[in-house]
Amino acid sequence: MASGAMDRRRINGPEESFPPVYDDEDAPQPSATRSDRGELDIRPIFLRPGLISQANGSAYIEADKIKIACAVYGPRQNKNVAYSEQGRLNVEVKYAPYATARRKAPLRDAEDRSIGVAIHQALLASVRLELLPKSTVDIFLVIIEADGKEASIASGAVAASAALADAGIEMLGLVSSCSAAVTGDKIWLDPSAAESEQADGTVILSCMPALDSVTSVWQSGRLPPQKALECMHACQQKCVDIHSVVAQALLEHHQTQTS
Repeated sequence: MASGAMDRRRINGPEESFPPVYDDEDAPQPSATRSDRGELDIRPIFLRPGLISQANGSAYIEADKIKIACAVYGPRQNKNVAYSEQGRLNVEVKYAPYATARRKAPLRDAEDRSIGVAIHQALLASVRLELLPKSTVDIFLVIIEADGKEASIASGAVAASAALADAGIEMLGLVSSCSAAVTGDKIWLDPSAAESEQADGTVILSCMPALDSVTSVWQSGRLPPQKALECMHACQQKCVDIHSVVAQALLEHHQTQTS
């Protein structure tokens, strides 16, 4: 007769066990004020074009806890695609497994696709696809570190626009993007993940400051029309500063390549 000390048909648990630890419900909520910067200030931006030598164009952007690498391939023709008078712009976004506090699965999910759609819409109006018949321009973005979906979309659009310019693809202008969150009566530009979660609503504005034209506006949450307009106006002003950073980085990279 078999011994009853161990049941080999089942997975036996450990000899010692400990109760689960839950988050304290009384833990302090995120602060209503910023300690590192003002409410209408954005995070400092570091941008370096031409980081990936194998791509036709590339850019790396870093803004505090946001780190994104972008590579552009094309324009290239695909024989399996039907003839089209205008070229196609493809945007693919992928999180690194260690980009967020909770480990990401290697497969793309709905969040990756939604970020890609937002960046595609921000860039589409700036690229002269009518000059690239039956051609495809592929943009691949890897989010190395994330700090909120809104910040990832804004920084990704800036990096992709710089990579397109580095690839020599003709554009109407450089695209700048900025996000804003509304909490009560306050407007916070370039919100972090914690600030976006406690916000009543968020706005992401993408534009071409050189042409004074808006390419995309995304809004989530519940915002009064007046607050949404104030957010867009504040974002558009900061996009001018972001445009200067991108233009200066591209100029320095070009001077380095030619010298």
